[in-house]
Amino acid sequence: MFSHLPTPHTDPILSLSALYRDDPRKEKVDLGIGVYRNSQGVTPIMRAVKAAQVQQTETQDTKVYIGLSGREEFNQNMVKLVLEGTSAMDRVSAIQTPGASGALRMLGDLIKVAQPDTTVWLSNPSYVNHRPVMEAAGLKVRLYRYFSTETKQVDTAAMLDDLAKAGPNDVVLLHGCCHNPTGADIDFPAWKAITELAQKNGFIPFIDIAYQGFGDGLEEDAKGVRHMADNLDEVMITTSCSKNFGLYRERTGAAIVVGKNTKDVTNAKGKLLQLARATYTMPPDHGAALVQTVLDDANLTAMWKEELNEMRMRLVGLRHTLCAELRSVHKSQQFDFIESHKGMFTVLGFSESQMIQLREQFGVYGVGDGRINIAGLKESDILYVANAISTIAG
Repeated sequence: MFSHLPTPHTDPILSLSALYRDDPRKEKVDLGIGVYRNSQGVTPIMRAVKAAQVQQTETQDTKVYIGLSGREEFNQNMVKLVLEGTSAMDRVSAIQTPGASGALRMLGDLIKVAQPDTTVWLSNPSYVNHRPVMEAAGLKVRLYRYFSTETKQVDTAAMLDDLAKAGPNDVVLLHGCCHNPTGADIDFPAWKAITELAQKNGFIPFIDIAYQGFGDGLEEDAKGVRHMADNLDEVMITTSCSKNFGLYRERTGAAIVVGKNTKDVTNAKGKLLQLARATYTMPPDHGAALVQTVLDDANLTAMWKEELNEMRMRLVGLRHTLCAELRSVHKSQQFDFIESHKGMFTVLGFSESQMIQLREQFGVYGVGDGRINIAGLKESDILYVANAISTIAG
């Protein structure tokens, strides 16, 4: 049965972790996999989450099944976090999923059932798992221009020119904030322009907001999403608690559908539950229980928001310091764009061979497309990393 299977390609990001772990050098820096680390290089359990775990341990009295849609209280909390204050709150449904990747697949499967000939437009570049998930759902994929390799910013004119070609049989996948892998975000005028194109041409936005709170703050990061939900009949959204709650291994996410009316979104949720039943039956409960506990308790919510903001501001500080060191050691402003990017990631503009050289010569691990994880930096590593980048840049 298995002898004819081809040798699989290794995951371009997850495989770096094994290489880093096996690297015997003392001086090495892991900027590959997308996790937040503190000044000690540790991915901590957030204070509010720790407190919620204590509550869960003391009060939880069963491990019985929770149902296909997961925790409904969690689902409503996720909807509020992303869409509160919009007209969409009256015409939305959500299900809990195993992480945002599970949500992507569930909504991909929903698209395939509802409109089989759909083409999903992805930014070029995009999150490494977007294309495989959409194609695994049986959907066609097309790319739209997004990132200028010259300016290291969003090429808004080129993006809008491409998206003007999307029509009623198309879905346009957008990053809600903190674009992965580039760190270059759409500004609000561009969100409004894409919304107008969707109104005119009939395509449906599909927004992946996996980093809410890591860019400009919880409310500001949702501004574009909320504008679309307020002004369009149909929008699909995936959201994750991996980053902003630090629940990476708990696989806690949600798939959200905004529709024309309550009937439409109820039907969409019903179909999502059928798809979930045939895929994983129901999502894991622990992470959702922790998020629900935090967001249902005013004190824990305040504690969580405070720590999330501390993490966000630390990322801003890391970018600022890295740019300052690069200006100093490279004697140029070539890398100043890093300071304007948002969230965890930045694309250096290095080729794959340069990224290999960065890894082999200096033990600085980044993804082959030039992506580095700013959130993986320790303050004590910044000068070393700046010197390494400067040497490779020449």
